[in-house]
Amino acid sequence: MTSPSTQHNSAQQRLLDFYTTISPNSLNRIFEIYAAEARFKDPFNDVKNPAQIRKIFEHMFESLNKPQFTILQCIAQDNHCFILWDLTFYFKSTQPDTRQTIHGGSHVIFNEEGMVSYHRDYWDAAEELYEKFPLLGSLLRWIKRRLCVH
Repeated sequence: MTSPSTQHNSAQQRLLDFYTTISPNSLNRIFEIYAAEARFKDPFNDVKNPAQIRKIFEHMFESLNKPQFTILQCIAQDNHCFILWDLTFYFKSTQPDTRQTIHGGSHVIFNEEGMVSYHRDYWDAAEELYEKFPLLGSLLRWIKRRLCVH
């Protein structure tokens, strides 16, 4: 029998490997990593089950060129894990030659079987995404300057 800490370490490594090698061809691995009842939440989505999670990543590959996650740090305790990451990519529609980066973090909880039961991404959609669009970005940066205390 595998000890819980060994099982969680293995599950964490499986998850990290999935994200650092993610591609359209690897998306079926979601069903090996996420539990049937898994909840995935980010600034745009709140879904429950691996099929819905897969749709989020299908959309990512439809919208972005060369998306790639880089794991910066993983902090784990018991069945909880917090992952700091960068997602680099190129927009397909605007600025297709400019490499973009989103800095974020994910709180992940593994169930007793070592499957992800909860995954929540934390990142600032305004700063990390919207401000990168030329017209909208200019407006958001102006608003931010007006609201900041000097």
